[in-house]
Amino acid sequence: MDTRLLKTFAALARTGSFTATATELHLAQSTVTVQIRTLERELGTRLFDRLPSGALPTSAGRRLLTEAEEVLDAEARLRAVAAAGNGDGADGAVEGPVALGAGESLCASHLPRVIASLRRTHPGIDLHLHPAGSAAAVEGLRTGRLDLVLLLEQDVTDADLAARPIAREPLVYVAAPGHPLAGREAGWDELAGQSFFVHEQGCSYSDHLVRTLLALPGPAPRLTRFGSIEAARACVAAGLGLTLLPRATVERQLGEGHLAEVHGPAIPPVPVQLTRHRRRWTSPAARAVADELTRLLAA
Repeated sequence: MDTRLLKTFAALARTGSFTATATELHLAQSTVTVQIRTLERELGTRLFDRLPSGALPTSAGRRLLTEAEEVLDAEARLRAVAAAGNGDGADGAVEGPVALGAGESLCASHLPRVIASLRRTHPGIDLHLHPAGSAAAVEGLRTGRLDLVLLLEQDVTDADLAARPIAREPLVYVAAPGHPLAGREAGWDELAGQSFFVHEQGCSYSDHLVRTLLALPGPAPRLTRFGSIEAARACVAAGLGLTLLPRATVERQLGEGHLAEVHGPAIPPVPVQLTRHRRRWTSPAARAVADELTRLLAA
């Protein structure tokens, strides 16, 4: 069986769109259609229902997906072994693409120095960085779009994922320098009366803050969710309210006086969990990236 058919099948199952699959795989849409029909003919069963809303895997298609992903994973291992046996990496060099998913705060604060270090130590590794929230990052691991993910979570309980904490991110309440709470001690009663600009739902530390604030007696605080840390930071700098962010994402603004710390109730640092899919093969390049992340973030 031509594994290119399985790759197209897996991509279509993930995207639900012939157009999106063609774009992702750099194929003509007609080629995607032909490949799916060829695979269905070879297997003797329909794999997708073609609906106005998109392509929906049939029960047979859903059963086949896990097996197809294992075949594609085996093919990736085979190619890596062949490349090493062909002399690539005989001098100890590690090469290949690695897709890393991480939240915006980590992408902006820590990962540039990881990328710089990898270019010195492993110039053959092509690291692709994908900013993503926790849910999107986990889905990326499930579909094989991502090789590794950094999650800001207390625990990762998904049975399909293997995670280990490699660092801890301190959190800080911040406000504009002219805000009444700037530089002051503030308890939950004072914070409950403020407007908060917090990260999107699914961000563990933001969700914890929101749950705590909403559980307090009295009127509910004003809460605005943003998908962008930069947007939340800009609203706070304009004096519109407070936010809670990893200190690394506001260190420069605090030092320059554009933001000020509010000494609110303690919230424990959030672990940085290095996460991979248990059943997927981790390439030598991905292992090298994982080692570099562990070394630099732990430091």
